[in-house]
Amino acid sequence: MRLLVVEDDRVIASALKEGLEEAHFRVDHAQDGEVALEYALTGAYSAVILDLMLPKRDGWAVCEELRASRVTTPILMLTARDALEDRVRGLNTGADDYLTKPFEFTELLARVRALLRRDKVHKSTLIKVADLEIDTLGRVVRRAGQEVSLTGREYTLLEALAANEGRILTRETIQDRVWIDDDSTTDTVRVYIGLLRKKIDLGHSEKLIHTVHGVGYVLRRSE
Repeated sequence: MRLLVVEDDRVIASALKEGLEEAHFRVDHAQDGEVALEYALTGAYSAVILDLMLPKRDGWAVCEELRASRVTTPILMLTARDALEDRVRGLNTGADDYLTKPFEFTELLARVRALLRRDKVHKSTLIKVADLEIDTLGRVVRRAGQEVSLTGREYTLLEALAANEGRILTRETIQDRVWIDDDSTTDTVRVYIGLLRKKIDLGHSEKLIHTVHGVGYVLRRSE
């Protein structure tokens, strides 16, 4: 599973990353709120560990923007502010849990695992966009009721696009945050988008996969 740690203190961030990787998580790090939003809006993370006091955008603003953008990734707020009103504000903006500094890493790890278990139980396993259906549990894709056979990489790309319906995924985001593959290139992304179009859109009057020239790709209903 992949986690995003949003923390501007390099010492704390480094310790968290090392500990979580030892617990067999893949970890990305963002040092400010704007980078955190860029990463988290891809929907590529199982959970976000979010500090409140950040440069550019604070944790409350990041959390509010993610929830307004329909990103349901579990969020654990991590902060030195332990006043009741701060905790309440964090939870009201959409955070799932709250942990104050200083903390024991074992408690943080237990809270992250609890959020992941809870998310697994409650998250819908079906993504629907128009007549496209993706069963994320069984990794089964159907268009207009007909099952579509996809390779692993095609499926991962399609699920990311559908989970971010209406939001543009840049080629770099697909390479770095969806496939997590150092070997892929922007040409690789273009080729797989073409393959997906043939399997998902060919023969259907409504096209779902769209190119935003010079930026990236988006899955949305036709206007």
